Order: sequence, then C-alpha cells, then structure tokens
Amino acid sequence: MTLFNVYPGLVVINKHLIWPDMRTALTVAGSDSIGGAGIQADVKAMASVGVHAATVITAVTAQNTTGVSSILPISEEFVKEQLEAVLRDADIKAIKTGMLYNAEIVGVVADILEDHEAPLIVDPVMVSGTGCSLMDDDLADALRRKLLPICELVTPNKNEAEVLAKMKIRTKDDERLAAELIGKQGSAVLMKGGHYNTPTVVDFLYLSSEFTKMEYPRLDKAGHGSGCVLSSYITAHMAKGMDVANAVFKSRELIQDAIATQYVIGHGDVIVNPMVKEGESEGFMVLDALDSAANRILDIVPDEYVPKSGMNIAMAMKDATGPEQIAAIDKRMTVHNGMIRKGGPAKFGTAEGLSYILMAVMKKSPETRCIMSLNCTKDMLDIMEEVGFKTVVAELSKDKLIESTEKALSKCKDIPDAIVDKGSKKDRIVRLLAKDTVDMLSKLEEIL
Repeated sequence: MTLFNVYPGLVVINKHLIWPDMRTALTVAGSDSIGGAGIQADVKAMASVGVHAATVITAVTAQNTTGVSSILPISEEFVKEQLEAVLRDADIKAIKTGMLYNAEIVGVVADILEDHEAPLIVDPVMVSGTGCSLMDDDLADALRRKLLPICELVTPNKNEAEVLAKMKIRTKDDERLAAELIGKQGSAVLMKGGHYNTPTVVDFLYLSSEFTKMEYPRLDKAGHGSGCVLSSYITAHMAKGMDVANAVFKSRELIQDAIATQYVIGHGDVIVNPMVKEGESEGFMVLDALDSAANRILDIVPDEYVPKSGMNIAMAMKDATGPEQIAAIDKRMTVHNGMIRKGGPAKFGTAEGLSYILMAVMKKSPETRCIMSLNCTKDMLDIMEEVGFKTVVAELSKDKLIESTEKALSKCKDIPDAIVDKGSKKDRIVRLLAKDTVDMLSKLEEIL
C-alpha cells in the first residue's frame, strides 16, 4: 500500500507530494500562552476545516485559563513586516483579524489589506473570555474608521457590538439597530447571542439589509476561545470558496459541536475544542444525552418496569449504519435491593440487540433514533392504549432481529410508539420508540 492509496488526493509536483486543493487563510491576532484562544486556536480551527493557516502576531500575552496577567504588543513596524512577508509569498484566500490591541496596529493592517482581494473577516476582540481587557482606549475608533469599511464580515458579541455601535443593547430591536449601524459601510454583521440570558442562543446575520435568525440550544457556558474559533471556521470556509452566508451557517453548526466537546486544561475557564470536525462531536452529544436521560429514568421508573435481563435505553447517531454508531447504557439498568441502579456510563456498541432493532426502525423512519426496553406489565398495554400510543406485536428472533423487526413494522403504515415482543410470558419486553432522549422521557411520563 502506498501513500496514494491512503491519501488519494496527493499528487507529485516538482518531485514533492502535495495536496493540490489545499487553501491558505491568514489570521492576524494575538498569541495566547495557554493555547485556548488567539493565534493558537485559530491555527487549530482552520486546520480542522482543511485549510492551512498563515499567521501574523500582533501581541504576546501572558495568560492562562484564569486570566491575563500581561500583554506585550508587537510594534506596528514588525506587524507590517510579517504581513508583507506572508502576502508576498502565499496565495491567501481569506483573512481574519482578532486581537489587534491598539490603533497603530489597526492602521498598519488596514493600509496593507485595503487593496487585497481576499475577503476580510473582523472579529473585534476587546475583552478576553476571562473578562480582561485586550485593547487600548483608541482601538474601537480605529476599527470603526479604518477596518470596518474594508471588511466583508464583522462578528461582535453583545459587549463588542455596544462599543462599535456606541449604544446600549437591551432589546432585540436594539440589537438590530446596532447591526445596521456597524454594517452601514457595507459589511455583513454576525451578531452573536451567547451573552444574552436566554434559554436558547439566538444569533442574527445582517447581510444585504436583511436579517437571518439562527437559533441553537444553549449548551454549557462557552469556554475560552469560542469567538476566535468561530471566526476562524468562517474564514477557513470562505478560503475554500463559500460565500458569507453559507460560511456563517456551516461554521455556526460547527462551533456548536466545539462547545459541546470543550475540555478542561487548567484551574479556570474550560477550553472550546477547536479541533472538532463536522460530524465527529455528534457522538459526544449522544453519550451525554443518554447519561442524562438514564439519571432521570432512575428517578421516575418503578422497579416493576425493569425486565429481569435489565432495562436499557439506546440512541443512534444520524445515519447510523451499524451497532458501533449506536450508544446505550453499559451493563444496563437493573434492580438491586429494591432500587434501580445504572450499570455504567453510556457507550457505543454496547447493546447489540437494541441496536439491531433500532437499525430496522431507522430504515423506515430515519428520524426515530431512540429505543428503550421495558418490562411489559399487566397494565402497560392498557395504559398505552389509553394515551393513544400505537403499538405493534412482534415475534422477534434473537438470530434475526433486523429481519423480524422489519417484518413486524411492515404491518404498520407509520412507525409505532412501541414494539411489543411476544417473548415468554415471564419476561415480555416492550421496546418504546422515540425521536431522541427528550421525546423518550416525554413518552415515559405519559405512560407512568
């Protein structure tokens, strides 16, 4: 086997192995010594999208997850030298700015990039994730006068938008007005909604005088580097040829995954995961959802609903093709001394039987990705009928679970709420079906 088999995109040019479609983006930002934001995060985020990152460092910081202790700005002359060196050599397809620190650096960057053809994305970094100022007093004015008029997109959070628009933002109408003020010279504006105290995170993209709303579940607090990583994703996608809108939408989905998989490296703020790739973090979210659902199940399900073989809940990743992409509670949930106990954490590939049944279900209904096994008590079928649940009786074969499940489902026009396995009279099992763990808990509460 050769490298060409493993990496089919490789070609030979001038006796060198290269990726012919590798694009290069440029980040102009500060260095973060803890590696969670700034240049370090930008490089990792762009690489995860398949883009090479060139860098121009504007300042060196002494910081960690608890705060910034010192900032050493790079002279505007040396910033200029870095910029000119990169632009003289590389075919830069998109550029982002992060922490610029002072008006002098803004001026140098604006002067050099004004006539460059690559789209410019401005992340107006003013305060670190730990609340420390990353700018001098003249920075905001310099951004407004010199950089915003030449950029294609600005990505402020609430606090940054208030500074750039010179107004307080208290309502959604204020937010829209701020976006219009910031983008009055022609740039698009991504108003990030993470700093608002709302059940969901609502972002707005102001583009061509129109607002597009993007709403996402609020995860745990976004850790160190979220703004840097998001703007880097956008820059990388634009370097690959995407327009502003598509780059924003795709990157916004990706940062949701990066926040969902953020990690701890120190004693302060967590670090947003800049290295997540599209689709990879879905697994973390499935595992987290199952563990949370299992803890709730332990509280609400009576022990008589637990089969002798154990109770379990499983959930598949989108477009799962095998048991390895379906997670369940390891070692199931069983009754000990009159109490239901969880055997272990959620894991992929641990409940083969439920997985095969769920795979058959997903063939007919891809959105039905969650299944739970329950003991079929004397009154359960009556209760399910009373609440309007659709059920189908099946004779499931352990050796042919997919085939026998498909045979049972063929009797139904739509996916039922539950599959009742004839099984033995002593241990008759109900497989409850749902779209996800939230839907499953809702159905459980109906029959309980």
